[in-house]
Amino acid sequence: MADKEIMATGRRKTSIAVVKLVKGKGRIFVNGKKLTDYIGNRPAIEMLVYRPLVLTDNQDKYDVKVKAVGGGVVAQCGAIRHGIARALVKSNEEYRNVLRLEGLLTRDPRVKERKKYGRKRARKRFQFSKR
Repeated sequence: MADKEIMATGRRKTSIAVVKLVKGKGRIFVNGKKLTDYIGNRPAIEMLVYRPLVLTDNQDKYDVKVKAVGGGVVAQCGAIRHGIARALVKSNEEYRNVLRLEGLLTRDPRVKERKKYGRKRARKRFQFSKR
């Protein structure tokens, strides 16, 4: 795809990330900031975001522009990773198997369980006193 931007949406918990892949040098911008500035000094999370690009050998071929909303920074990074993987599959269908084997195309279904009535939280009960 010549000079076209590829868009995809990634989700994790309550976070949503709209990802745009553009031909470039491998820079990632989240909400107008560089990725390292956005997540702070957390190399493990940075590696998590770059994983789909590294697996498909595209870390220096695309610039990634992201608009992330909802949840926390780590959940947003999970959503960004999901969005990047989906966008890469849109750009080249051959990447599907590689990304599928790593589990990057599967939306993580785990979300916070709702609070139940008569309980402190979803499962925690109030303290029981026998006497």
